[in-house]
Amino acid sequence: MPYKVVNRFKDIKHGHIYEVGEVYPAEGEKATKTRLEQLATTKNKYKKVFIEKVEEESNDKE
Repeated sequence: MPYKVVNRFKDIKHGHIYEVGEVYPAEGEKATKTRLEQLATTKNKYKKVFIEKVEEESNDKE
C-alpha cells in the first residue's frame, strides 16, 4: 500500500530527504513494518506523524 509524506523527514538509512507530498518509500526502496509504524504514528522520537496511507480510488462508476 502506498504512503504519502505529510511532514518532511530524512531517511537516515538511505540519506533520502522526503518532501511533503512525495510517495514513501522511494522507488526501489522497501520499508519494514516497524519503520512504517514509526513514521505513520507518533511512536518516534519526534512524536510526529510523517506519512499516511493513500486510499486507492475505486473505479466503480455506478
